[in-house]
Amino acid sequence: MADYPDTQLFIDGTWRPAADGRVIPVLNPATATQIGTVAWAGKGELDAALAAAERGFLQWSRTSAFERGAVMRRAAQLMRERAETTARLMTLEQGKPLAQSKAEVLAAADTIDWFAGEGQRAYGQVIPARAPDVLQITMKLPVGPVAAFTPWNFPINQIVRKLSAALAAGCSIIVKAPEETPASPAELIRAFADAGAPAGVVNLVYGVPAEISEYLIPHPVIQKISFTGSTPVGKQLASLAGLHMKRATMELGGHAPVIVAGDADLDLAVSLMVTQKFRNAGQVCVSPTRFLVQERLADDYIARFTEAAKTLKVGDGLDSATEMGPLANERRIPALEGLIKDAVAQGAKLTTGGRRIGNEGWFFEPTVLADVPLSARIMNEEPFGPVAVINRFGDLDEAIAEANRLPYGLAAYAFTRDSATATRLGNEVRAGMTTINHLGLSLPETPFGGIRDSGYGTEGGSEAIEAYLDTRFVTRKG
Repeated sequence: MADYPDTQLFIDGTWRPAADGRVIPVLNPATATQIGTVAWAGKGELDAALAAAERGFLQWSRTSAFERGAVMRRAAQLMRERAETTARLMTLEQGKPLAQSKAEVLAAADTIDWFAGEGQRAYGQVIPARAPDVLQITMKLPVGPVAAFTPWNFPINQIVRKLSAALAAGCSIIVKAPEETPASPAELIRAFADAGAPAGVVNLVYGVPAEISEYLIPHPVIQKISFTGSTPVGKQLASLAGLHMKRATMELGGHAPVIVAGDADLDLAVSLMVTQKFRNAGQVCVSPTRFLVQERLADDYIARFTEAAKTLKVGDGLDSATEMGPLANERRIPALEGLIKDAVAQGAKLTTGGRRIGNEGWFFEPTVLADVPLSARIMNEEPFGPVAVINRFGDLDEAIAEANRLPYGLAAYAFTRDSATATRLGNEVRAGMTTINHLGLSLPETPFGGIRDSGYGTEGGSEAIEAYLDTRFVTRKG
């Protein structure tokens, strides 16, 4: 398509192809046809990016937090001004409805603004000394060049938190962005370059994920890594980072429970969760997946949720009437089909969906499974697609036990009118983020991250910048 660019690498302030000319095709998931290419970085390009990041760090770390924040705020404004164009690129390469793509771009601008301010609030301490002629202080200083690795489901959102926190702290960064969705991340990087980020401070590469991570993480230039992706890959990269004593933030997979208590507002619990479940075709790390509904509400909830899923308009994300776009890549279709087939074979009820839509593009029906046994794979493996599993529970102890049964702990959802129940769920459900009676996740000013097998560290709120800062103690006498 003429309006989709061939994406290049951005190294040391310059857009450039791979030296050997290698590219990776980019496909539109709505049509399964090629719309462009992305440059494929080899060792030479990675070495150039590392050298640039090292030089960029020396300059950027000596730039005041006030000046860094000014550059970042200009980048945020450019993102807002270019939101329509960037959103269209995202929908072409990722498939989500255009309105969701635009919301992601605008949310990225808010994230940049938030971290621009956080850089100016990276305070140290004056520690009372035991002698009158001794001064004891701590300083917060940038850790060094960062390597960030991000997936395709939110091409800008997954990068902007890492990028913004790093730059606010005074670090330079090499972003390894997703090959499936390269053009919209490139627009994020372009905004920072056009806003005045010095050459070498922000670098962008694409290529074979394993080759790039295995080269960048051990490299002595890199001092910090941040990864968003699956739990198995995250564990491998965390192990590699640990071998080289590199600081790491890991935002990994989940299998989010939704507890609908017997006193819940049923209309609210259905409407919000249908929206959240099928957003981005369910390809969301915090997507609600295991719905646990109190027995007396279960039949009504299943019926209402199923009917709402049936009415969703599935289609090309560029169509303004579309409510759910295609899956982002072809391999998700057999993965979902296998999970659904296994569940039904073990006694689950398929109340709607379960199949691919058509033969052009990677569309899949919004799907609801009810009364699924715990032995089914989908009760234990993150589906990462438009499939909701709705089961029943008797008392709250049973629901909490199921919510905590799996080793994941990223997000959880709950609905109740009782404050004591809400307090108990907040205390006892083991998740990094729990939202009750509303959708309250993913704001720049709030923590974003998991516990247990869902990772460690946060990419939002006041703590996020700490992962990019060293605390150094200085004491002097006289």
